[in-house]
Parts: sequence; C-alpha cells; structure tokens
Amino acid sequence: MKRLIVTGAGGMLGADVTRQFSSNFKVTALTRKELDITDKKAVRQVFKHYRPEIVINCAAFTRVDDCESMKETAFSVNAEGPGILASACRDSGALLVHISTDYVFDGSKKSPWKEDEPKAPLNIYGESKLQGEKRVEARCDNYLIIRTSWLFGLNGPNFITTMLDLSKKRDELSVVNDQEGSPTSTRDLAWGIKMLVMHDLCGVFHCCNSGSCTWFDLCRFVFEKRGIKGVTLKPVPSESFPRPAARPEYSVLDTSRFKKFTGRKMRPWQQAVSEYLSDLEKGATI
Repeated sequence: MKRLIVTGAGGMLGADVTRQFSSNFKVTALTRKELDITDKKAVRQVFKHYRPEIVINCAAFTRVDDCESMKETAFSVNAEGPGILASACRDSGALLVHISTDYVFDGSKKSPWKEDEPKAPLNIYGESKLQGEKRVEARCDNYLIIRTSWLFGLNGPNFITTMLDLSKKRDELSVVNDQEGSPTSTRDLAWGIKMLVMHDLCGVFHCCNSGSCTWFDLCRFVFEKRGIKGVTLKPVPSESFPRPAARPEYSVLDTSRFKKFTGRKMRPWQQAVSEYLSDLEKGATI
C-alpha cells in the first residue's frame, strides 16, 4: 500500500477523505493540532518520519468573512502552508493533492467556469486560496489542484445544518437567491479525489456534485425533503445580508475535464443532499 498523509484530517472534508482512502492506502490522518502546515520544521519532521508518497491537503482557513479581518492568518494557512507542503513534496518526490475553491473566480459570467479561465477573487479568502494554488504550481511538478464548492458533510457545521437549526427557532427565514453554485457532499468529493489519484492524474481539476442552484433553492429543497412546513422562506438579494466578504454571483464549476479523464461523473447535488439528510436523521457519523 502507498503511504498517504491527510492534513486537516479533523475537518469536514478531511474526515471523509481519511475514510475514503483507508481501504486502499496506508493513511496517516493528521489534525491541525498534530501538524501545523505553516510550520516548516514540523512539516519536515512529519515527512521524514512517515515518508509519504501522497499528501492530501485538506487544511484551510475557510471562514470567509473572518478572512477579511484576519488576513494574515488566511494567507498563512491558505497560501504559505500549501507552499511549504509543495516544497516538501518536491524534495521527497511525493504527490501533493491540494483542495481549492470556486471563490478564485469573480462570478461575472453565467456559464460554468473551466479550470484555465481567468481568476479574479472578490474576497481575501479567494485571494489567499489562489495564492496557495500558485505556490503549489511553482514549487512542485507532481501536484493535483482540485477546486470544489459549497461543501456539506457530517463532520462539521454547514449551510444545511444552519438552516435546519434556524427552522426550529423562526417561522420566517430570508435566504439569498442571487448567488448560484453547486452544493457538494464531502463524501462525494472524497470519492472524486480518489478517482483522480487512482488514475495517476496531475494538474488542475474541478470536482463537485453536478447541477446548480441558489442558496434559496437549496434551502427550499432541504425543507421539502424534511417536511418542514411551518416556516416561510423568503428569497432575497445579497444586499439584504451585508457581509464583510463579497461573494461571486455565479461560481458553478465546469467538471467536464474530471469526467473526460476519469470516465466517471459526479452525481446530482439533489441525490447527495437527500442522502445527507437521511444520514442526519439516522444520527450517522463519519
């Protein structure tokens, strides 16, 4: 079995990646407390001890609004950290799989974004993630950069659980209806990452559940599936919720390259959300 390290293994995606790869690889799952990817010395020690052949970087500072006021932290974790990992992978010959985001695009067009289209982040989070991509590309040749969007999963808070919690406290909810993206299950993304790795691919790929919707559409679908009828949903523009970080209006990612090179297709977001809601009902955990 190939030796594989998952960084950020305590997070929502990291937990699913660890589970997905454990059957085919010798996985070492490292949480943030166990490995700070911004610590060069710690990274070198981990590489020396575990001698990984593959590193999947799920470590990230993902609180989009907080990134605006915590710029130094955002760039340290999302840009400098991946660069440190890239240098270590270059020196050891390991493959670096780095997870990035749809927020590297400005959302100015109304057709799915391809991997090589111009990047123009609207916020610090997106800019820090883009700088992370650039460091990975500059410092090692053997890499996979995988952009994804609108994640939800069992191992962390997300939009779906937030809306379900609010439905228990309010009889009316206003939900943004002018931002469009592709809700993506961390379980499905972990599977997609594995497909790319198993096919020995390199470069940049987009990987998310197929189809798209607005946040309002997603909330309405969730409430319909859960049979929540006592809450009125009101579609509103983004201006109704002023936030520190601007969001792209349209950040749907084109996943045709993933399908072309793996021969597989990510399932529709509706199926993934339905399965997730079923798992929540059962009290499932990773």
